Parts: sequence; structure tokens; C-alpha cells
Amino acid sequence: MKIDPSSARRIIEVVGSSGQPPEWGLNLFTAGLEDYLGVLEEDYLRSFIKEGGASFKMVIGAFGGGKTHSLYCIRDLAWRYDYLVSYCPLSPEESPFYRLEKVYRSMVNNLMLPSGPEGLLHGIRRGIDPFLREQCRIILDSMKDADPSRSETERFEIRVEESLAGVENINFARGIGEALKALRHDRNDDYRNVLQWLNGNGYDRNIHRSYGILEPLQRGQAFSMIRSLTQWIRNLEYSGLVILFDEAEQVPSLTSKQRDLLLSNLREIIDQCGHANFPGVMIFYAVPNESLFEGKSAVYEALKQRIATVFDLYNPSGVKIYLENLKRDPVDLLKEIGMKLFEIYANAFPNSISRPLVQETARLLAEAALEERFGDIGYKRLFVQGAVRAFHLLRKEPAFRPSQEWASQFVREGK
Repeated sequence: MKIDPSSARRIIEVVGSSGQPPEWGLNLFTAGLEDYLGVLEEDYLRSFIKEGGASFKMVIGAFGGGKTHSLYCIRDLAWRYDYLVSYCPLSPEESPFYRLEKVYRSMVNNLMLPSGPEGLLHGIRRGIDPFLREQCRIILDSMKDADPSRSETERFEIRVEESLAGVENINFARGIGEALKALRHDRNDDYRNVLQWLNGNGYDRNIHRSYGILEPLQRGQAFSMIRSLTQWIRNLEYSGLVILFDEAEQVPSLTSKQRDLLLSNLREIIDQCGHANFPGVMIFYAVPNESLFEGKSAVYEALKQRIATVFDLYNPSGVKIYLENLKRDPVDLLKEIGMKLFEIYANAFPNSISRPLVQETARLLAEAALEERFGDIGYKRLFVQGAVRAFHLLRKEPAFRPSQEWASQFVREGK
């Protein structure tokens, strides 16, 4: 893929500053995930999920170990097969997993239509609002071939009702239907009122009952709302929904009740993937380690049984995907990532750095970063941040030559 200097600079800026993957362009320096992604594509996204199946996978990797990068790769793969994707960072304040109604809110606020590089590069719109507007446009376009004996309003409402057939949560179905009708007739106030409820941002009895929405979104309705969202998406003839939960921060100290609720919700969402009323869904839950699942209560034991199996090339039905179990020498893997990053860097900052010098620098930094693998920051993040800093150094100091001592200190200073 060709990349212009401006786009290359954006990638280098994100990677070099925070070590986080950019939303666009990460495929240009992805390495080592090919086997995992190939199995997910062939055994799940290409067929099983599209045919109405459902599956849950747990992605396990240290902070800075490539969890978010992996989830973004899965997102791009899912879009290739016409899935909607919701990437949901789970934060202790806004969307803790023990508050499932807040998790639903995160899901709908981060819903993304299938997109390509251009959409990501220029900023993709998220949420149920752009999705509703797109469905309204599609329905209006499809009405050209509908029964001409009916009025436009009748034809529109018939199409809306057809799209909501079999959706289990009556309030959700009414909310979607009223939102689409409000869009069709430019009733902006009505649309905003219904959208407030669909987004999980509050319920006003005096306002929302007039639209047939009879109760607020509470924990007890959260699973029903999530199932209804997936059922509606399938009715619209998308391949399905891929949900990417990312524990982006260290899970704080939880009370016993909160921890039990979190684990109970996780157990239930795994069980939902075995039910026929949860079609076309693939869920990934990324965590830094398995300490969250250590305990002796019945809740812990019930969950452990469900996540005991390990995903690999020979057991795609396994649940746990260990990012550290890649069948690659870690130094060779980091060197490959480093050289790919340099190709991007060279587009952002034209230079005359010799390739052998870059290769030697990448090797030294890879070895130094691997020595820090038991620290608080993942060695992959340390490496990519250090690599970008080193490229700047080599560009500005042409006479500089790296050494092993320099690399070790360089990586440690970057923590």
C-alpha cells in the first residue's frame, strides 16, 4: 500500500509518542498475527458467524503487549466481510463491565459501519446516530421498487417494520422505529428525544412514553437490548456484529459484589453465544492477565470452566488467545516490525540512513526491549517507541553508531 507523507507522519506521531496503534495504517507494520487472523477469518468471519453462529474469545496480553493492535486488526478484517464493529474501551468510570447497562451504552456509542482506509484516515463517525441515518437512506432508496399502490409513508413504515421483525425487546424496537420515522419526516426534536434513550443517556417518563418506550434502560434489560441490537443488524442483511471489549486500563480494586457482577456478566455473555436468539455475533474481550479470574467462589469456578480452552491453529474453538504464544522468535518479530516502521518513517521524513544501520539499530533495540519484558510496560510498546526515537536520532546525527550499552539505556530511559 502506498502512503503519502502526511499520513505516514500521523502514524509515526501516534506510535512514537504513546506507543498506541493508530486507527489507520497499523496493517503497514503488523507482524506475527497472520496465523491467528487467518484462522479467525477462515473459521469464523467468512462463514460461521455470517451464517448465524456466535462466538466468544478472550485476548490476553500485557499492557503494551499488542492487545489494542490485535483488536484493530480484527476490526479491519471484520469490515472486509461486511460486519458492523463496536470497539469498546472499558473504563472504570464510564463503562465498567459490572455495570452492563453502561457497557450497552459504550457499544452503541462506538458502533461503526463497515469502512475502508479512506474512512479511517478522515475520521469515521461512530454511534447509532450515523447508523440510523444510513438505514433511513437505504430504506428510502429501496422504496423505488416498492408497491406503487401505497403511499410513500406506508411503504416506508412497512420497510421499517420488516427490519424489526423478531426483535425481542419491544422498547428497543419501538425506539428504532420511531427514530427512523422521525428522520424520514425531519422531526428533529422527536429524533433527538428517542436517540437519547437508544444511546442509554436517560429516560424521561413524560417524554418517552409518548413514543411507546415504557421503561428506562436498567441492568435487567441490558442483555435484552444487546440481543435486540444484534437481531436488528442481522435483519438489515449485514453479516453480523463484532464487539471488541478492551480493558484499556488496569482493573481497579473492586468490591466483592462488583467483582462477582463482572464475572457473572462475563459468564452470561459467553453463554449467550450458545443461544439461537444471539445470531451473527463475535465477541472479543481483551485483558492484560488472568488475575481477574482467580478465586474460589462459585462465580469464579463457573467462569473458569467456560474459558479453560486455548485458541490455536489446531483448536480454533478454544477461548483464550495468548498474544505471547506467537510462533516467532520475539527478537526477529520486533526487528520485522522495526523495519516496517522505518519504511513508514522514510515516507514521513525523507532521509539517507543506510538500511544496514537501521537493521542493526532495530536488532539492538529489540534485544534491549526484550530484557524489559517483566516490567510494567509491555516490551513491544517499549520497542516501537524506542524505534521511532532512534530513527529521529539517526536522521539528525548521521555519524552516530549504536551499541548494546546504548540500546539498553535508550530503552530504559524511554519508560
